[in-house]
Amino acid sequence: MSLITKPRTDKRPPATEPEPTTVAPPPKLRRRPVGVLVSAATIVLGSVLGLMVWSAAGSTTEVLAVRSQVFRGEVIDRDDLVVVRVGLDPAVQAVPASRLDAIAGKRAALDLAAGGLLAPADVATTVLPGKGTSVVGIALAPGLLPAEPLAPGDAVRLVQTPGQQGEVSGTPPTVPAQVVGVHPSETSDKTVVDVLVPAEAAAELAARAATGKVALVLDSRER
Repeated sequence: MSLITKPRTDKRPPATEPEPTTVAPPPKLRRRPVGVLVSAATIVLGSVLGLMVWSAAGSTTEVLAVRSQVFRGEVIDRDDLVVVRVGLDPAVQAVPASRLDAIAGKRAALDLAAGGLLAPADVATTVLPGKGTSVVGIALAPGLLPAEPLAPGDAVRLVQTPGQQGEVSGTPPTVPAQVVGVHPSETSDKTVVDVLVPAEAAAELAARAATGKVALVLDSRER
């Protein structure tokens, strides 16, 4: 008995290898010069602003400010002042906080408003007019005062004049005084001279000045 082998008819197709997966390359980033410049400028600007803030915080100064209002001529007490820390412009005049003890007890040369910084010119050892003295304003026309410019502190004499057609007989009455200020008149060519005189002579001098028959004599400046 012979065995007959039948040919196999279930042939399978040869196995095929899987196709490789294609990976897309990453997109190329294009650098934009404008964006780079803007970013760099932002970083630089932030650094500069930070430096400015740091510098401002480190350059503050302790100075004196007015806590409560003080009128001209009044004594400045310690309670009238307060120490504040501020950043000052070099052009601003202020009193350092270290001078608090030296300022207390002096007088206000001007009206001091609460909340303002105290300036050196706001403080005076004495004020004008002091006790027993008065300030009188004399309006003098050209020819009744020297051409030499007057300055505060000058010693002068106010002399009664007889007028343009009067006659001088004897020694005319005079009042010794000290120049406090000189101001041009806003309504005429006259010059207004503020003078410091004893309080008892102020009324008489003011009455004479109202007549326009007063001349000013500048005395020696040698001391």
